[in-house]
Amino acid sequence: MIIKLASSVEKTKDIIKNAGIQHVAIIMDGNRRWAHSKHLPSVAGHNEGVKSLKQTVQAAIDFGIKYLTVYAFSTENWGRKKEEVQFLMLLLQETIKNETNELNEKGVRIRIIGDLNPLSDELKETFAKAEDITRDNDTLNLQVAINYGARKEITNAVKNIVSAVQTGNLNLENINEDVISNYLYTSKIPDPDLLIRTGGEQRISNYLLWQIAYTEIYVTEIFWPEFGEEELSKAVMEFSARQRRFGKD
Repeated sequence: MIIKLASSVEKTKDIIKNAGIQHVAIIMDGNRRWAHSKHLPSVAGHNEGVKSLKQTVQAAIDFGIKYLTVYAFSTENWGRKKEEVQFLMLLLQETIKNETNELNEKGVRIRIIGDLNPLSDELKETFAKAEDITRDNDTLNLQVAINYGARKEITNAVKNIVSAVQTGNLNLENINEDVISNYLYTSKIPDPDLLIRTGGEQRISNYLLWQIAYTEIYVTEIFWPEFGEEELSKAVMEFSARQRRFGKD
């Protein structure tokens, strides 16, 4: 069994290398539906979702994926019940705090992307500490999107570009796609090759709108708490069978 599993990991690793997959982005959807299907409270789904994230991060390391970006909390999620939002904030803080040292030992660099201004000082301090501790790692770059919304990201980028032009730090004629990309939360991070959405919904949900212009999209009916190494491997397998045209055909 161990030999078989090792062989499967190596096979997926080879596919990722040959397919040129650098960056996988994930919309981690279905925690609440998974919980309700088992007659459990929503918080149980979120707790299981953390376990799936840990498994997926480990799989990404094993497969040789260099960048993994996960959608943890959107700007729209503030509209959920107050108790659930408070639980999610606490869960995010505890997860980052508890996992930072182990991820650091595995060579994972943690980056938090999104608008962190509305978050508590304690939460921001936890995130900043995790980023600082893991800053020099490069086995896997893990971006966690918190209070993230792509439209807001682009709006903020436009404001900052206008400000740079007005102050003389940026020439209007020099603005191009690369410049705009450098003003996004994901500056210096390559665009995703593959976007995975769990839970079966066929939508983007205001996620990485600029960055996924030519990204391949894979939707699975599997709820996020059921996702892990095997499902990530399936997504990679399907990706490898596609022909990326980048708008040329």
